[in-house]
Amino acid sequence: MLTTPYVISVIFLATLIRSTFGFGEALVAVPLLALRLPVAIAAPLAVAISVLVAAVIILQDWRQIQVRSATGLFISSLLGIPLGLLMLAKIDDHFVKLILGLIIIAFSLWSLLSRSTPHLKHDHPLLLLVTGFISGILGGAYGMNGPPLAIYGSLRRWSPQHFRATLQGYFLPASLAGLLGYLSIGLLTKPVLRDFLLSLPTALAAILLGRYLNHRLHGHHFFRLVYAGLVVIGSILAFQSIR
Repeated sequence: MLTTPYVISVIFLATLIRSTFGFGEALVAVPLLALRLPVAIAAPLAVAISVLVAAVIILQDWRQIQVRSATGLFISSLLGIPLGLLMLAKIDDHFVKLILGLIIIAFSLWSLLSRSTPHLKHDHPLLLLVTGFISGILGGAYGMNGPPLAIYGSLRRWSPQHFRATLQGYFLPASLAGLLGYLSIGLLTKPVLRDFLLSLPTALAAILLGRYLNHRLHGHHFFRLVYAGLVVIGSILAFQSIR
């Protein structure tokens, strides 16, 4: 009986992070859910919630989506997913996580401390391709697509509203593909659907609260929070590499 309030609380927190910043819930949802639930329930539940969050945000703020950017990032990420899966199976992930973690930390700290950071006024085709490709690799290997997308969005200096909505334009098809994958192997079970339905009211409340917070953040302060979040993500990756 104590598991249900815990699951609902984790879903609320993860959804609030995603709705406020547009990414970052992957660090919260599956690891915390897996403390009380089997991974075979926790992972598909987190993906189902991800689909819900992305769909609702897109319905709310579809005018804010940078469609060209979101499309380019998603298509190029499809090229990286197979490589990520191959890395997961063949390469020692401790070294990869350490290097990625240090790169993310270094870029984010430099962005936090620097008085001026690069500014892309328009989509750079090669950088867009590389960003989506790396995001696909991280998604295929570790289920962590967000950091490269967040860095690209910060370089484009999207407003918090454009940033949040555009990332959902990427996450919705990616999460739907993941959900179909879980369905195809029989992991969308009754416990997953039950926990999803029980979490639905608080998840919707978290989406609305996250939208409220997002619309009250301004560019400079918003991206300082984004970079601080990326430092946390990079630190977690580096810590996992030495465990």
